[in-house]
Amino acid sequence: MHGIAAMRQRSPDDNIVVVKIGGSTLGEGDSTTPDIVALHKKGLRVAVVHGGGKVISDWVKMQGIRPEFVRGLRKTDKATLDVAVAVLCGLVNSQIIAEIIGAGGDAVGLSGISGGMLKAEILDPELGYVGKIVAVDPSPILAVLDAGKIPVIAPTALHAHPSSDGGDRILNVNADTSAGQIARALSANRLIFQTDVTGVLDLEKRLIPQMSRRQALELIESGVAAGGMIPKIEACVDALETVASGHIIDGRVAGALVQCCAGEPVGTRIV
Repeated sequence: MHGIAAMRQRSPDDNIVVVKIGGSTLGEGDSTTPDIVALHKKGLRVAVVHGGGKVISDWVKMQGIRPEFVRGLRKTDKATLDVAVAVLCGLVNSQIIAEIIGAGGDAVGLSGISGGMLKAEILDPELGYVGKIVAVDPSPILAVLDAGKIPVIAPTALHAHPSSDGGDRILNVNADTSAGQIARALSANRLIFQTDVTGVLDLEKRLIPQMSRRQALELIESGVAAGGMIPKIEACVDALETVASGHIIDGRVAGALVQCCAGEPVGTRIV
């Protein structure tokens, strides 16, 4: 996504780390919360971006909304969007903040709507209220970081060109892509994806410890990387314009996030 507005072209900030977490695995034995708090106490400026797809699916089902698919992709109609926004910005965001505070940290909830942080256009009219990010303003995140707190960001965006009735002012955006664009706008030192796998695997299911941009994209083109790994790899590659390195690591391993930030070989590193 070259040419995104409000991008600050400068060398990576050694103290800023953007961590993307799933949002549905917290409290189920992963090490994310204590690691985030540990990094913050070490003096790193940690920004957290979360998803919550599984929780959204559960709540959509509870509301009796039948999912629609277009070419295998879930369509986000207005009813689904309302549930997604409520779950992401309310339930999941608040749960993560509560866990961080409970672990001794200090967190503040934000969404891509906050201060006009993320602006997006409709990705595909057939997919409904799903957005493609076209502008990033990192100032709301920097304000929280400058206050010595951990921003926890839900992936929603303002519609850059809403209709006259204003019924489509909010769009749902991919959490992995959001993390990449936020890291790029902040010129973060590291962009780290906490996952439930060891990292990026090759054809023989062996961990790939390090890849270049070109190798990462070839992995996607060849079909070796598939499914939910694709947006994570793409986000890392895109962020490398201003970010020193992208990482895909196993969030289930205690201390993995701290080790990654210390420069130890954990998961897959993309440079």
